Amino acid sequence: MKAQLLSEEQATVLSTKPHYAILDGLRGVAALLVVAFHLFEAHATSHLDQIINHGYLAVDFFFLLSGFVVGYAYDDRWGQMTLKDFFKVRLIRLQPLVVLGMIIGAVFFYFQDSTLWPTISEVPVWKMLLVMVIGFTLVPVPVSMDIRGWQEMHPLDGPGWSLFFEYIANLLYALGVRKFSKTALSVLVIVAGIALVHFAVTSPAGDVIGGWSLDPVQLRTGFTRMMYPFFAGLLLCRVATIGSVKHVFWWCSLLLVLVLAFPRVGGAEHLWQNGLYDSLNIVFVFPFIVWLGASGQIAGTGASRLCKFLGAISYPVYITHYPLIYTYTGWVSTHKPSAQQALPVALLTFAAIVLIAYGSLKLYDEPVRRWLRNKLIAAR
Repeated sequence: MKAQLLSEEQATVLSTKPHYAILDGLRGVAALLVVAFHLFEAHATSHLDQIINHGYLAVDFFFLLSGFVVGYAYDDRWGQMTLKDFFKVRLIRLQPLVVLGMIIGAVFFYFQDSTLWPTISEVPVWKMLLVMVIGFTLVPVPVSMDIRGWQEMHPLDGPGWSLFFEYIANLLYALGVRKFSKTALSVLVIVAGIALVHFAVTSPAGDVIGGWSLDPVQLRTGFTRMMYPFFAGLLLCRVATIGSVKHVFWWCSLLLVLVLAFPRVGGAEHLWQNGLYDSLNIVFVFPFIVWLGASGQIAGTGASRLCKFLGAISYPVYITHYPLIYTYTGWVSTHKPSAQQALPVALLTFAAIVLIAYGSLKLYDEPVRRWLRNKLIAAR
């Protein structure tokens, strides 16, 4: 009976603890910028001429936001919440759309056959379906099961790699880091920050792009990109004094757009300069944006509705958009249109991504999460 009361209390608190509405909105802004980045990426010849050049840093921004929100949502609940409860809540929040993202990836897979991925048509259906089912669990597939040719952990839905590291971050938090003092957490963050700056500045590509494969280099990239921002977000939640600032959503959004859209720094001759740009934004600018967003007050119903909408579609956009990006990229590689010639198709793809994300949210994600909460949490 006591366990049942605790679970009911926990479910009530989880549903009523207020969100940082501006942070929800900023997550949506970053997700839409990721979509635009990937659409332009289909036309780029290298990292040097990519439009919205630093859109890949949105992943690092997501990690920092996630650490901040996890600390805010769960740090004060461990007296009433077990490890099992925590993992249930996180799985309910994240896993349904992981499954749907893999299904969407399977539906679009054979439409992506192109000069870029000429062997897709040769992949047997059973193998594609096996990769899909493994993808449901977020367990990375080995290179031997790569069905696309990019050596991805999740060939049907590439962004699954960042969810894989998100789960690792949650495991580290729940199993130990949540108990760290502010001093111990600060030491962890400083060490992770030094590792991040060193990695970015010495990177052969001059950036922090990567993390989506099981090979040692990519795994190091993924862990380096996850460790600093996630636990810096957690530390920020614990130590920052949250103020009260009006009209900050627009300024935060503008700053985020400027950081992600900024042209490549240093060129081919000075790759380290772009790595320094990446790391300094992750280490200093992103925490500032999150702190400012958390301190913000929304003025007006229009801004409030916009933040709510952007926050609601942010995760669905991120986890379901890439199958359409694969398809668009394959079309570009085969037909070789210029960015200007491809603009109508790019805009249609962008609109389809948003519509699919919104439909996924309303018709699948929200009902499934509600059912899972009733089954696994509230009904105990």
